[in-house]
Amino acid sequence: MRPTPILPPPVRPKRRRRRSWLLSLLGFAFASAVLLFVAGAGAAGFFVWKASRDLPDYESLAKYEPPVMTRIHAHDGTLMAEYARERRIFVPINVVPKLVIAAFLSAEDKHFYEHGGLDFTGIARAVINNLQNYGRKRLEGASTITQQVAKNFLLSSEQKFDRKLKEAILAIRIERAYSKDKILELYLNEIYLGMGSYGVAAAALNYFNKELGELTIEEAAYLAALPKAPNNYHPFRRTREATIRRDWIIDQMADVGYITAEQARAAKAKPLKVNIRPLGTQIYAADYFAEDVRRTLVSSFGEDGLYGRAERAAAGDGRINGGLSVRTTLDPNLQRMARRALIDGLVAFDREKGWRGPVTQIDIGGDWGAALAGIEVPSDLSPWRLGVVLEAQRTKAVVGLRPARQTDGGLATEREAVELSLDEVKWARNGRTPTRAVTDVLAPGHVVWVAPKDPAKPTGAWTLMQIPEVGGGLVAMDPHTGRVLAVVGGFSFASSQFDRALQARRQPGSAFKPLVYAAALDNGYKPTTIVLDAPIEIDQGPGKEVWQPKNYDGTSAFGPSTLRLGIEKSRNQMTVRLAQDMGMPLIVEYAKRFGVYDDLLPVLSMSLGAGETTLVRMCAAYAALANGGKQVHPTLIDRIQDRWGHTIWRHDKRECRACKADAWRGQPEPDLPDDRRQIIDPHTAYQITSMMEGVVQRGTATIVSKILPNVPVAGKTGTTNDEKDAWFIGYTPDLVVGVFVGYDTPRHLGKGMTGGHVAAPIFGNFMKMALADKKAVPFRIPPGIKLVRVSLRTGLRAQGGEPDTVVEAFKPYEEPDDAYSIIGFTDERGGFFTGDQMDSPRGLSAGRSVY
Repeated sequence: MRPTPILPPPVRPKRRRRRSWLLSLLGFAFASAVLLFVAGAGAAGFFVWKASRDLPDYESLAKYEPPVMTRIHAHDGTLMAEYARERRIFVPINVVPKLVIAAFLSAEDKHFYEHGGLDFTGIARAVINNLQNYGRKRLEGASTITQQVAKNFLLSSEQKFDRKLKEAILAIRIERAYSKDKILELYLNEIYLGMGSYGVAAAALNYFNKELGELTIEEAAYLAALPKAPNNYHPFRRTREATIRRDWIIDQMADVGYITAEQARAAKAKPLKVNIRPLGTQIYAADYFAEDVRRTLVSSFGEDGLYGRAERAAAGDGRINGGLSVRTTLDPNLQRMARRALIDGLVAFDREKGWRGPVTQIDIGGDWGAALAGIEVPSDLSPWRLGVVLEAQRTKAVVGLRPARQTDGGLATEREAVELSLDEVKWARNGRTPTRAVTDVLAPGHVVWVAPKDPAKPTGAWTLMQIPEVGGGLVAMDPHTGRVLAVVGGFSFASSQFDRALQARRQPGSAFKPLVYAAALDNGYKPTTIVLDAPIEIDQGPGKEVWQPKNYDGTSAFGPSTLRLGIEKSRNQMTVRLAQDMGMPLIVEYAKRFGVYDDLLPVLSMSLGAGETTLVRMCAAYAALANGGKQVHPTLIDRIQDRWGHTIWRHDKRECRACKADAWRGQPEPDLPDDRRQIIDPHTAYQITSMMEGVVQRGTATIVSKILPNVPVAGKTGTTNDEKDAWFIGYTPDLVVGVFVGYDTPRHLGKGMTGGHVAAPIFGNFMKMALADKKAVPFRIPPGIKLVRVSLRTGLRAQGGEPDTVVEAFKPYEEPDDAYSIIGFTDERGGFFTGDQMDSPRGLSAGRSVY
């Protein structure tokens, strides 16, 4: 038996296993990874939190209205002009063709309808490719369409980590807030595609002159190539790169299944071909009209309303953000005729002044075409061409034409030349010396303007041209509504944007006289009222010279004459006496009624048209004479609609509820009220019209009757002091036309350069074109007018067989006089006297002979 030990037996130590160093390393690595993950997650969370604090409000996208183009249309709907800071046409996603959507998805985001804002597969692929190609190729991105929407609408384009993080966060939130179609709609309408095009609809127009639905596969693919960098795929400067990119997108479309392999092969086989749509005015010769409309819109809606705001804005703030649709009053056919008539008239006047010499002179030893192309010239003178004389002989000259620019901006390689005969150069005399040989005018190296003699036959004879120094304007107006149908504000809009028809304030001269005579007829005078045409002296007050108004030739006086003769022959002395008899306050009031002047000075010289006004205001005044005495307000715009098609302005304010009926069911025709103000008696309007018919038939504008035989036309010439300005304003029952000719800085036009000689032929030639396919219509005679044959000279009732008679218009209570009295002279015997038999009475007035 063993004794019990005092101490417990010692514990046998366990054998310790040596831990592997590899396991230790793995453990350390794992712990480090966990710590790094936690730290990274924390840092990422911090950056996300920080980036999320000041994110833009993406909810504004729901009501975002992109700035779109304001489009100006002629009265027939023809597009005339477009204005925008960003040339954009907004199209809802449901009307964007599937082909266009397929092209952009294939190029930019094949998985658009699958991801939630970020394409992680694309991101991984971009990272790998960037690592493999680092330093050799441009870094590849992986932005989705949603990310591009976030960047384009809400962020800047700077390449910073902070911006990219915000873009990713916004993309995820946008995906949660909006449908895929809404996001795609925003993208396709916002992206910039070069050539000033914002959005796919504008790009289709600018690159191919097509609507979206007309694009082919290769055209849609080319547009889809542009968001990356439009300049890198320019259709002319980078044609090869653009074609490669286009073909790659076509392949992508086939790979995804949007098109077949056969369609892809056919599309890639076609060359890259664009049809660049020209900017600026789309209707020939309508530049002045378009600019006048633009100024009106800016005045009414501001530049932001016309062009769209530069800053991004949400809908509902009450401010117009571009996108106006403007229907103007322009008649494209009349506009072309007006342009031709005025240009031909200015050229004809300028030719009477002779040849001023060539534009410049160049060396024709080298490439004369390139030298010509380097000369800056107005772009709106077609069919005129700039040319250089290559050869000059006695009977002819050969002129090389300035080569045209190709669509890629380069010069055409072909060189054209035309021949000028002596007959087409004879007008270019030097002073009064006649031109007997072409070499009297032209020499090799002379740069000159030439044009086809008949614009419709450019292969026929050509003639030497010269840009006129004189300016002018033409306005055509509907006399019943005030709608301006055509405006030409000068010879060349490219040379001068100043509109001489609507902006220039000039003295109308005798063209104002019909309004003086209308005031007289409206206040008890008759067309047969006798007024003395004889010298008159006007005391203008202490310290001022006595004014002696004279007739046009400065010496003639025709004695007692009827008001009709006073208008027909444009008698200044008669007009001053008539104004003196009526009193200038009455004339001032009628001038304001007619809208010619707002505040005319009540001095007698103003009765001769010494006050300044515009051509369009004079035309509106004559419109009242043509339409029976109704006031019209001239307008270039019929109606304006906002981007949603709501009419926000109309020239015609009348309400026609019956016009809104769905269909005609036998109800009476709608009765539209006439809200025009009656400013003179209708009988007065017809009387003055009849008197101005005499201006054309027997008076100072007989040239018009020669151009328009058997066409009822009324009108009046006007020539200002020292023949500085020439006017003619006339009308038919349905068209008023005014013409003004004068230098921008007023100076003498030349002896005999009157309204009848310079402006009236322009009026006549325009009317000849405008009325070519229309039946002549007589002026409407208002009820109550009595037509009585009277002596043209005395105004008394005509006797049988009496010569020089005229059918005169009298109001219902008027009759021809059986005896006469003379305003300005009293003769107890009742005899007629010539001016040199009479003393010169003194009265009140001012001004010189105006005709």
